[in-house]
Parts: sequence; structure tokens; C-alpha cells
Amino acid sequence: MYSSLPSQNPKSETSIQLYYFSLFLKMHCQTTGSWGSYMPTSRTNVGDPLERIERLASENAVVIFSISSCCMCHAVKRLFCGMGVNPTVYELDEDPRGKDMEKALIRLLGTSPPVPVVFIGGKLVGAMDRVMASHINGTLVPLLKQAGALWL
Repeated sequence: MYSSLPSQNPKSETSIQLYYFSLFLKMHCQTTGSWGSYMPTSRTNVGDPLERIERLASENAVVIFSISSCCMCHAVKRLFCGMGVNPTVYELDEDPRGKDMEKALIRLLGTSPPVPVVFIGGKLVGAMDRVMASHINGTLVPLLKQAGALWL
């Protein structure tokens, strides 16, 4: 009887915790705005996916293309928010045309999976590996300052 409870299966429990934390993070960001802003998908549903990506990247200092249940996306969001950056987060899984945008991001990066993808100052920084490498080697903060996303 108790073996079917989520706490009896560590993988299931972790998935449930990640899902609920992702929901909490999203609700927190939408209600307080302190961890970034989420792009409304209705404004961006027209045009070529690559053009939409370029437009979003050029209109905002920092843009993170994400999938709400992705742990790597969550880590990138936490990194930027922890630095005091207010990124614009575009959740691909909440856009009816998000799959087309994912394909466009794969073409841009040349790799799969396509998320998280970060643009700073309208320029493609890359996926998680490039963002973390930039953070570790000290080039991320100057890039954020140059884009006007960080005022330290």
C-alpha cells in the first residue's frame, strides 16, 4: 500500500520536487518580478522563429530561452538572479509555436538539446556550458555590464 507513494521512489520524488519548485519559481517571478520577467507568448506568435528569437534578443538586455521543467534552465536562471540580473525568460513549452523556436535554436547553436540558450546585449552567448565557462573565466560580468544588465 505504501510502496506507491512518491516518497518510496527517489526518482519520482525528485521529479515531483523539481516540478513543484519550477512552478514556485515561475509564480515567484510572475508575481514579484524579482527573478526576471516572463515573455507573454501572445505577442511573439507571428513571423519566422529565427526572426522572433533575434527580435526578443535585441529588445532585452538578457534573454533566457528555457523549458519550465528543465533543471539546467533553472540553474541558469538562478545564476543570473543571484548576480542581481533581471533576465527576460521565454518558456518555450508554454508557446504553441515553441517547438519551431527550439528547432531554430538548434540551428543557431548547432547542438541539441537547445535549452537553456542565453543572449546578452542581443548577442548569442550560448547554452549552459558557454554561460558557465564565461562565469568561471570572469568574462560574464563585463558582458552583463556592457549590456546594461548589471550596474556594479
